[in-house]
Amino acid sequence: MPTDTSEKGLETLIFRHMTGDDGSSLVPGAAAERPSAYGAGYYAGSPKDYDRGYAIDTVQLFAFLRATQAEELETLGDIGGAGTDDIRRHKFLARLSSEIGKRGVIDVLRKGFDFAGEGGSSHFELYYERPTEGNTKTIELYARNRFSVSRQLAYSKDETRRALDLCLFINGLPLATFELKNSLTKQTVADAIEQYKRDRLPAEKLFAFGRCAVHFAVDDSEVYMCTELKGRDSWFLPFNKGYRDGAGNPPNPYGLKTDYLWKEILAPESLSNIVEHYAQIVEEKDRKTKVKKRRQIWPRFHQLETVIALLNSAKESGAGRRYLIQHSAGSGKSNSIAWLAHQLIGLKRDGKNIFDSVIVAVDRRVLDGQLHGDIRNFMQVSSTVGHADSAEELREYIEAGKKIIVSTVQKFPVIMKAVDADRERRFAIVIDEAHSSQGGRVSGAMSAALSGAFSGASSRVEFEDPDLDSDEDAEDWVNGELEKRVNAHKLLKNASYFAFTATPKAKTLEMFGESLPPDAGGNVRHKPFRTYTMKQAIEEGFILDVLKSYTPVSSYYRLVKKIEEDPEYDERKANKKLRRYVEGHEKAVERKAEIMVDHFFWQVLRPAKIGGEARAMIVCNGIERAIQYYFAVAGYIEERKYPFKAIVAFSGEHEYKGKKETEASLNGFPSSAIKDRIKEDPYRILICADKFQTGYDEPLLHTMYVDKTLAGIKAVQTLSRINRAHPKKTDCFVLDFANESAAIAFAFQDYYKTTILSEETDPNKLHDVKASLENAGVYSSEQVDELVGLFLADAPRDRLDPILDSCRAVYRERLDEDGQVEFKGNAKAFCRIYGFLSSILSYSNIQWEKLSIFLNLLIPKLPAPKEEDLAKGILEAIDMDSYRIEKKKSMSLALEDEDAAIDPTTADGGHGKPGLVLERLSSILAEFNRRYAAEFTDADRIAKRIKDEIAPAVASDPDYRNAVENTPQNADLALNAALDRVMRVFLKDDIKAYKLYNEDESFRRIVRDLVQELAVAPTGPAA
Repeated sequence: MPTDTSEKGLETLIFRHMTGDDGSSLVPGAAAERPSAYGAGYYAGSPKDYDRGYAIDTVQLFAFLRATQAEELETLGDIGGAGTDDIRRHKFLARLSSEIGKRGVIDVLRKGFDFAGEGGSSHFELYYERPTEGNTKTIELYARNRFSVSRQLAYSKDETRRALDLCLFINGLPLATFELKNSLTKQTVADAIEQYKRDRLPAEKLFAFGRCAVHFAVDDSEVYMCTELKGRDSWFLPFNKGYRDGAGNPPNPYGLKTDYLWKEILAPESLSNIVEHYAQIVEEKDRKTKVKKRRQIWPRFHQLETVIALLNSAKESGAGRRYLIQHSAGSGKSNSIAWLAHQLIGLKRDGKNIFDSVIVAVDRRVLDGQLHGDIRNFMQVSSTVGHADSAEELREYIEAGKKIIVSTVQKFPVIMKAVDADRERRFAIVIDEAHSSQGGRVSGAMSAALSGAFSGASSRVEFEDPDLDSDEDAEDWVNGELEKRVNAHKLLKNASYFAFTATPKAKTLEMFGESLPPDAGGNVRHKPFRTYTMKQAIEEGFILDVLKSYTPVSSYYRLVKKIEEDPEYDERKANKKLRRYVEGHEKAVERKAEIMVDHFFWQVLRPAKIGGEARAMIVCNGIERAIQYYFAVAGYIEERKYPFKAIVAFSGEHEYKGKKETEASLNGFPSSAIKDRIKEDPYRILICADKFQTGYDEPLLHTMYVDKTLAGIKAVQTLSRINRAHPKKTDCFVLDFANESAAIAFAFQDYYKTTILSEETDPNKLHDVKASLENAGVYSSEQVDELVGLFLADAPRDRLDPILDSCRAVYRERLDEDGQVEFKGNAKAFCRIYGFLSSILSYSNIQWEKLSIFLNLLIPKLPAPKEEDLAKGILEAIDMDSYRIEKKKSMSLALEDEDAAIDPTTADGGHGKPGLVLERLSSILAEFNRRYAAEFTDADRIAKRIKDEIAPAVASDPDYRNAVENTPQNADLALNAALDRVMRVFLKDDIKAYKLYNEDESFRRIVRDLVQELAVAPTGPAA
């Protein structure tokens, strides 16, 4: 017989691998005592043993119960076999089926269920967990679990011809379903997904929420999964390994590309791991409505692979290793951290826990509560998780047996100092968004606090007179204290660090990454332990490509003098002031706000992006600009009677036009409500100044309007706010008023694939900076020694300041402005680089530690060089003559398909002041206008008339309004006809413009597009 290349052949291949049987000779109602020795540990289930009314394989269920809980089953009477007491059997199965429907199959497998029969009430286990080390009883019980798979399962009570290709059961309870397709018969995984959406309806009991944990669509190349079938709204996500840092699966020299699913993932041991630690139904309560929403979770392939790899490495290595996980935004990082944290606490080696405590540290308060909630969701014993806001809470948590502590790094040093424990404690420290901790804010503070609390060291010595007899004893004491401080900086040897980030900086890679073999130049490079790339996340649809629809907007303006004189100004500063002036000019902000609001209404709201739920974000350059935009946007929305509102977000209180404003005063509700309100109508646009630019995860964000210069990680993080996937989200859009497209693409390139550190930081750079500082002569070695000794001995403040003030005086008197800039820059660079290197170097340098203490105390004392503002008054001497905005063609920014190598941290300090160039005001304006002005054409000349007269007239045209409201498919034709009528009326006195409209196709298209964007009927929302 030739090879069976049909869909049935693929089904047979999988079934035979799992069970060692092809299913052709199965006897219904007969449960085998053990699985075939030729399979992978699965029993071959008969589809006829499946009870469609209860959605349970009753033969496998009762075979498991008889083998494990015979006594409990016996109290119910003869209900386990065919033809037995139907009433008691019905009650038992109905109760079990009801529990699965209410709690979900995973919870029932984990916790079992209670049943009260005529012989009394009994608890029945439905699954036995994998055995603990050396526990003979658990080994025996686990071996009695019945993993089974049935093929061609007729699932419907009404349409018995409809059957699933495969259904996987644990002890008779359905866990996963499969639809198989074969590319050799010209059907793919897409056809399997379509079959699920079209034919596998949630009205069938087997497909109701929670009845099965996951549904797989499979062909010979790809696997997709869905955790809740909703007909056409079912959301299938890839469950693929990835290939060349992108979507798909690699070629498999030993079989099908997708055989990892049934050979690895669904092997009994692996599936048990998923059931026990990963799969879950979580409840989320709407803060406003209090309505609970349930979500079923199944791990994605990269999440499962990463967490398992980390656990295996930690088990093998014990405490003391560092791991960097570069997982793209949208990778499900919060769930990965939660799964990792709750399994680290139970990780054992030689029968002993590897870690005494797991600490999850976040550097942004916006994620603090989110991560805590995620971890609690996945912990089966929630009492083990504590959210530490204070030292008192932490102490209570430890005493109560809580093993996982979630906190922000800002709280951490204070919290840990209150803890008194022995030196043998071992920690797993999980750091979220590790890129923001690259300077040691998380890891350094964490290490210092932990080493101080648990190892006897302290970041500040509480000193009482040590009663030293000689200068030599004093020097020894100081050196000893310095050594303690140096050790307190270092990453702890009794802690393992697990750092997650999508955008690792150089310091992050060097601190947490794995070392690679030296390159040809002898440079030691560093790479992440595991990577889930931005490229793969985009190709798999877990995030959207924000660069696919990127539209730059150019602003053109002409400035003129409004004074007769022609004074001289500092050219560099003058240009900075002029640029800020034109971009923040009331006319410019109003025009940009109009473009943003009109674009949102016509291009986002009217086409019903994300099923009509789309939101937008305006990114502003500073709080004042955000408030300015808020008033401009709100005013224009009211003028146009658009059916939505804007929210502004910024920190603190800010004075604007003589009045102090806060988020609450402008929005009319507390700051804490912003995240919830933006998801509720009528609020649709979020205007931000730094706040919400990073760490904000809202899938409903569709469009971003950028009016702020962005670069590097900040650009990636900011634009990534709109890349989150949603079942109804097919695209996203960026309208950028402030950045060049090439600069944005350059920023994203470093994080598109794996980010590698090109070489380690050279510690000798610190020697060079130290020498430069000493050559400036601002301080002497004797002053450094004296100040550090006093500081460590907790001397009164008035004994430190005279030394610092003396150095400050030398700084001001001896150094010119260039020298001051250079010295202060070098001082900051030394402290920055040492703060990083002191955490990772294997050796100690007391002299560096001493100088770091000294400079950290001196820097705040050093004034910035006094610099006369030679551009003062220029804004009073000019005015804006004209302003125009030109929206460029939307483009897709392509990135190179290659890993990125980034350079290590530099020790560059100050380089003096930029050179001063004085220019006449007329010359400054001429050059400014040359760079930023553009020739105004006839299109510009009539633009105002189009906006103010023509667009409203078109919107009022009865035929056009009727088409928009009743026959949208005819709206384009109606628009063209209405526009022709209006142009004949309004431009009859402008022969040149009317001729241009009739004869120039390009100009006519521009006018039409502009009118379509602006045409809003006077009735407002109905337009």
